[in-house]
Amino acid sequence: MRVSVIGGSRCTEREAETAEAVGRLLAERGHELVCGGLGGVMAAACRGASEAGGHTIGILPTEDSGAANAHVETAIATGMGSARNVLVVLNGDAVVAIDGATGTLSELGHALDQGRPVAGIGTHRIDGLDGIEHVESAGAAVEYVEQAVGD
Repeated sequence: MRVSVIGGSRCTEREAETAEAVGRLLAERGHELVCGGLGGVMAAACRGASEAGGHTIGILPTEDSGAANAHVETAIATGMGSARNVLVVLNGDAVVAIDGATGTLSELGHALDQGRPVAGIGTHRIDGLDGIEHVESAGAAVEYVEQAVGD
């Protein structure tokens, strides 16, 4: 299964630790990680997955594949700016959201529109909108998306 990990391009140390744990667990369970390929949550999740021997895919907003963080194995340069957010979501069977700002919010909207299961750790809560399973830990997030996808 491919899982899109989304979140802020800047994050706290605690959020980075959570993202790294998500990436590591995904890799240990044989899943591929898709992200936006840059810093913050994306880099931390890729670091965790990479160090656990997993495959990481970064879908970049720029035309320069060299802009990817050091832990992206497959960099896809799009030149699309934030419009690439939909590609990040569409290339995962499920989504794990960790914190985040407006870019993450747009990815959450795309994920929900596309019917992707979403686990959220400290991310946006949208009154009156179902579809994000808010959890407290990396393990709970990975378990939720595995169960939701049936993998």
